[in-house]
Amino acid sequence: MAEKLMKYADATKKYDVVFGLETHVELCTKTKLFCPAEVHFGGEPNTQLTPVSLGLPGSLPVVNKTAVDYAIKLGLALHCEIAEWSQFARKNYFYPDMPRDYQISQYDKPTNGNGYLDVELEDGTVFRVPIERAHIEDDAGKNTHVGGADGRIEGADHSLVDYNRAGVPLIEIVTKPIEGAGDRAPEIAGAYMRAIRDIVRALGISHARMEQGNMRADVNVSLRPSADAPYGTRSETKNVNSFRGIEKTIQYEIRRQAARLDEGKEILQETRHWDEATQTTAGGRVKSDADDYRYFPDPDLVMLHITKEHIAEIEAQMPEMPRERRNRLKAEWGLSDLQMRDILNADALDLIEDTVKAGASAAGARKWWLGELSREANNKGVSLEELPVTPADVAEVEKLIADGKLNDKLAKQTVAGVLAGEGTPDEVVAKHGYKIVEDTGAIEAAVDAAFEANPDVVEKLKSGNMKPMGVIIGAVMKATRGQADAKAVTKIVMSKIK
Repeated sequence: MAEKLMKYADATKKYDVVFGLETHVELCTKTKLFCPAEVHFGGEPNTQLTPVSLGLPGSLPVVNKTAVDYAIKLGLALHCEIAEWSQFARKNYFYPDMPRDYQISQYDKPTNGNGYLDVELEDGTVFRVPIERAHIEDDAGKNTHVGGADGRIEGADHSLVDYNRAGVPLIEIVTKPIEGAGDRAPEIAGAYMRAIRDIVRALGISHARMEQGNMRADVNVSLRPSADAPYGTRSETKNVNSFRGIEKTIQYEIRRQAARLDEGKEILQETRHWDEATQTTAGGRVKSDADDYRYFPDPDLVMLHITKEHIAEIEAQMPEMPRERRNRLKAEWGLSDLQMRDILNADALDLIEDTVKAGASAAGARKWWLGELSREANNKGVSLEELPVTPADVAEVEKLIADGKLNDKLAKQTVAGVLAGEGTPDEVVAKHGYKIVEDTGAIEAAVDAAFEANPDVVEKLKSGNMKPMGVIIGAVMKATRGQADAKAVTKIVMSKIK
């Protein structure tokens, strides 16, 4: 039975929205957090294993130093206080994808705590998101439920478990309750998650590909009558793995909870699941409190001692942060806020910057990645970076245009050849014999033929009406198979009509 919902505008006027995000970021270390099993996406099930990741008796964990350094980098980027001493704890629960029957996480002594992240919204507003902690833990395996709808456990007749992911290092970034967002809560959540993705990619600590599970979030939402009232009971929607899904989860939960509160019904403290097909959340189990997990220090692991000197070493290696980089590039490229937003929405900033570094102008690089290549990506249902064309290829095409060897039409045909796997731009040009017709005699002959076929257009041009000029240029381009230079054609046409 469908849940009753209140209109979003009414819900946010009547109730004060409080939300929080628990973001799991999978680190791109070569090996797992506590053992030397290799980590790579898409391997054969149950092939990236050691006795430690399987939780076999007698196996002992050893901390991956790189994972700890990655956590420190993220802590610095999130303006966290980095603890000199931090500790791993056992989080006890039973689930088939957790072979030890406990997760190694951090509880009361996390590596990073008490930070914040300023996120910029589309209208330029900056909203500060408070960070409670960013702690290190290992991931669980993956269950695949067979026989049910959409891979869910309901209705499944059996389940398969892949332990390749078990033991992969994660950082869980937990916000404090986020207050004061009002009806912009979904927008702020989306902007925050995109900022986290950009930061971890800039740091080089995660691929942050949500479709591969590198990054996902648990979304907590509660409502209260006013900003000075105690927090309401929260729901927690687990493992939402798309930006749009996170935004829609918050919007849906606000509407659902408001409708229940309006009818005098209670809000259950429960885990829920986002269903992309129905655009709704569904109830799961009653949410456990920390006491239910029976946390205690892991007796197999000593405390982490992070010195000030080591933090300073890592701080010296920190790259430019995404927000500062965006502002610098916007100024260097002479872009408006809207133009930069278009680039960010297309996830094309890295591609455009790399194209500029390869020799193209910023305007030329932006034209290709937001135009022809964006259309191609949309048609194929892939991201820009998944297209079989590189920034170096785009820069090479731009150089051919600048050198007068290709016009816009030939350039598009060249890029189409690269996308079709015919080779580099130079190879495609050589294969098809693409080149601008430089023989003015041939162009003049084509113009004369176009004049003869379109006498009415010629009369309009002679009278000063330049609107039908495209008819003549189009005919000439067709006669020269698109290889004439449009500027040269225009110049010849103008000289003849005079």
